[in-house]
Amino acid sequence: MNILVLNGSPRAHGNTAAMVEAFSEGARDKGHTVHIVPVCQKKIAGCMACEYCRKKNSSHERQCVQQDDMQEVYPLLDEAEMIVLASPIYYHGFTGQLQCAINRIYALDKPKNLKKAALIMSSGSDHVYSGAIYEYQNSFLQYLQLEDMGMYSAYEKQNKSREKLSELKEFGRSL
Repeated sequence: MNILVLNGSPRAHGNTAAMVEAFSEGARDKGHTVHIVPVCQKKIAGCMACEYCRKKNSSHERQCVQQDDMQEVYPLLDEAEMIVLASPIYYHGFTGQLQCAINRIYALDKPKNLKKAALIMSSGSDHVYSGAIYEYQNSFLQYLQLEDMGMYSAYEKQNKSREKLSELKEFGRSL
């Protein structure tokens, strides 16, 4: 299976990155292809709602007018059979950088091969996930008609714990 992970953490070696790496290692052990896009290290602007991508019978249908690093992500989205959203949770939602990448998926409407999704979240508290879960369940699972492969979270001392990283690695192997 071809898996795309959108890692919304600004910290290259933080808690979310450790969870993503554990998941990816497990998935690769089982022969899956995993592409990790560190969206915070990319230049991805928010959607401008210009509708350029929606012009039917044009030479630019399904193409965003903005020529930034999201252009590297679009082919990965169309090839992916599974998407994993990974983010530290700030104020009950995804990081702003991940939110920009999510909003820009609008240009594709529905990626061509996408069938499954999962969510990985990290925080300092276990009572802050509601906004991210709502968006995941409604924007991804419901709207894109994707199969939910699971939601994984870690907070406080669970972050980078052997048990949590083993759980994520096993999740990757279970696919």
